[in-house]
Amino acid sequence: MQAEEKVERRRRRHQRVRKTVMGMPDRPRLSVFRSQKQIYAQIINDLTGQTLVSASSLDKELKGKNKTGADIEVAKQVGLLLGKRAMAVHIQKVVFDRGGYVYHSRVKALADGVRESGLNF
Repeated sequence: MQAEEKVERRRRRHQRVRKTVMGMPDRPRLSVFRSQKQIYAQIINDLTGQTLVSASSLDKELKGKNKTGADIEVAKQVGLLLGKRAMAVHIQKVVFDRGGYVYHSRVKALADGVRESGLNF
């Protein structure tokens, strides 16, 4: 019961954030989802509803290197990979959507990795 309440609170926070954060063609939205075992990130154009670039701890480039997908180092690697893929399709600026999660630990590490790769937000 307690876990369901926690998920519901995160969902409500995410809805509040999504009222103001909108991905446009010139500045798409970088969305983060983290589970107990993995972390996922994607860059989305909300006008067309299209995912432009995505990366996760399950990608082939990262999967064999780490024992788990749920630590800070893996989140940073996912951020670097996402940033590299975004630069390849000429995305320079994004709007950060933390998905209702606290900007700390894995979410912060992913954002730092994206910034290190050259994306601005």
